[in-house]
Amino acid sequence: MVRIVHIGYAPVSLKSLNQHATGIKLCNGFIRNGHQLFTLSDRDIARSFGFGHRRLGGRAFNKMIREFCRAQKPELMVLGHADMLEASTIATIREDLPGMRVVQWNVDPLFEPDNISRIESKLGVVDLTLLTTAGPSLAKLRRPGHRMGFMPNPVDLSIERGRMDDMEHPPFDLFYACGNPDRPKRVICGKAWNMEEFMRGVMTRQPGLRAHTPGMFGQPRLTAAAYQEGLESAALGLNISRRADDYLYSSDRLAQLAGNGLLAIIERTTGYDRFFGEDEMGFFSNLEELDELLARYRADAKARMRVAAAGRQRYVELFNERRVAAYIVDAVFNGTDETAYPWPDHPT
Repeated sequence: MVRIVHIGYAPVSLKSLNQHATGIKLCNGFIRNGHQLFTLSDRDIARSFGFGHRRLGGRAFNKMIREFCRAQKPELMVLGHADMLEASTIATIREDLPGMRVVQWNVDPLFEPDNISRIESKLGVVDLTLLTTAGPSLAKLRRPGHRMGFMPNPVDLSIERGRMDDMEHPPFDLFYACGNPDRPKRVICGKAWNMEEFMRGVMTRQPGLRAHTPGMFGQPRLTAAAYQEGLESAALGLNISRRADDYLYSSDRLAQLAGNGLLAIIERTTGYDRFFGEDEMGFFSNLEELDELLARYRADAKARMRVAAAGRQRYVELFNERRVAAYIVDAVFNGTDETAYPWPDHPT
């Protein structure tokens, strides 16, 4: 077992209300796998030092992290979008603790230049980088002498607690939450869309569709427990990320939809048909196919429940929080293969 310090998102303030954050699930996985864990929220700690402004508290935060690690002596440091932690601080901590390994994970898309810059800023001081995009974009980012690989978005049934696959007549047919419908536009079936325009078209083509669309059409965004309640209100879940053509990239909503038993509707070009069959998720390649899926499963609740249940079972089997957490530890200390972790692009 390993002593781990995880630095990144943690739900410790009113600025951190995301119950479904990847970091929370990974922390649960580390603990359930028997590791000792310390969880530190870099942004909230920096704010506490900076009179509510994290930038003002950055220097004090970095000093505190070094002192914390010298006292606790972690064997593994895991960084999840820990932007307040400077590369120079990590290097100094590694001088203090020569045996400590460091992993960074990142769930943002690799077609964002700013995200590439954040990832690359720490390549010189971490042993391993794990990303939720595979294929050519990951290959392009690899650097000589640095190990990098794919990591799936984990599901955690203590968080994704809904069983919409057991509910024949939920309040809504379709769930799609969107923080900002127009910025950035989402590319769906090769076209860039304002999501209010896109959903308006879906609802026009699907008369009587009961769509729950928080964050759109003047509806408030959902956070904290209200977001989970939203997930537990619909039969089908639309999984739209910013783009669908970057192999295996998806927002973590896919884990949230599948884990809560919604039938996940997703573009085929994401590559997730590598893992899931047509009897486990709803795949579409054009708007006509999307419309056909929605019409079919709205009309046949039993079929929808059967496919959603199979997709939920398969997602949990493949990508549960304990398995993904074990993969991180094995990847940095022991090495991994697709027999134990059946997804592509393991660290090399």
